[in-house]
Amino acid sequence: MRKENSVNLENELALETACPFIYALSLMGKRWKPAILWKMTEGCYRFGEFKKAIPQISEKMLTQHLRELEADGLITRTIYPEMPPRVEYALTKLGASLQPILEQLNDWGEKATKLKMTK
Repeated sequence: MRKENSVNLENELALETACPFIYALSLMGKRWKPAILWKMTEGCYRFGEFKKAIPQISEKMLTQHLRELEADGLITRTIYPEMPPRVEYALTKLGASLQPILEQLNDWGEKATKLKMTK
């Protein structure tokens, strides 16, 4: 947690405002967010499905990142009035627009991994 008036926070906000590239990375750049977004290109996910698809992520981090992605307008959270309640997460139009970028990152990552292994 940072203070609301910290220089670090002010610098971060100034960078995000001045540079669209930095802003884009701030939306999807935390450790687990790209993995969550990548999985969601396949369709809607429930919390338990995320845990199975990304077993290394803790429940706390998954919850935090899902909330941040929702607040940033990249995903929606739909609660179905059933017993027990069912919650599904899906990409918004803005979130879905990341799919080509995520595919390119995935392709690049595969190539980089192969190159690294041949060294």
